[in-house]
Amino acid sequence: MTSDPISVLIWNENVDETRKPEVRAVYPDGIHGALAKAFERDGRFAVKTATMDEEECGLSEDALVGCDVLMWWSHHAHEAVPDTIVERVRRHVLDGMGLIVLHSAFMSKIFKALMGTSCELKWRNAGEKERLWVVAPGHPIVEGLGERIELAQEEMYGEPFDVPPPDELVFVSWFQGGEVFRSGCCYRRGRGRVFYFRPGHGTYPTYWNPQVQTTLRNAALWAARRAARIDGPPTRFGQHAPLEPLG
Repeated sequence: MTSDPISVLIWNENVDETRKPEVRAVYPDGIHGALAKAFERDGRFAVKTATMDEEECGLSEDALVGCDVLMWWSHHAHEAVPDTIVERVRRHVLDGMGLIVLHSAFMSKIFKALMGTSCELKWRNAGEKERLWVVAPGHPIVEGLGERIELAQEEMYGEPFDVPPPDELVFVSWFQGGEVFRSGCCYRRGRGRVFYFRPGHGTYPTYWNPQVQTTLRNAALWAARRAARIDGPPTRFGQHAPLEPLG
């Protein structure tokens, strides 16, 4: 018997593609369209996309109730996402929905809310080589990748990266300019699993890279709401009756 496919919702603010011809040239169907292609013809997943210009930013309660994994790409419009939407997403993550945070979404409201820190870092966009080293061989997110991913051109992010120490670190990046960066960070928040994956600047064809696409699929399998359920029985909070008589 086969299980139902994992429901993946790919969310993109969809701003760079509409304002910058150089981004549209790389991702003519939007970054969300390219991300969806990574899951195409893989029967393990059922993929939908949403953008900020939709009603409720495409993140209604109904959309999130049926979502196993939410993938989030944003760059310029972090503050345009209403706080009520951010709180809704946060609640679903704590209840077990997976969240994959991509590239410049390190500054998204939802990632900062879940991390509890500024999430600031160093950056430089000079189109330099990035080499992502696998530092957790055997982790599900790096299955089938070998020891590294090489990208000919990317934006640099450098340490210090103001996030909590990851529960698991699966990638460390080296850049041609000399910096290093924690590029694949796994967290657990409540019953939900969160993965931050660094590469993906809009003017470079990073999301067309087969190894990057493999990473995205692996991350979705790892983060999925149903995977979180194996971590233990449902958590109960609040007032609780004693197991033994107290009198």
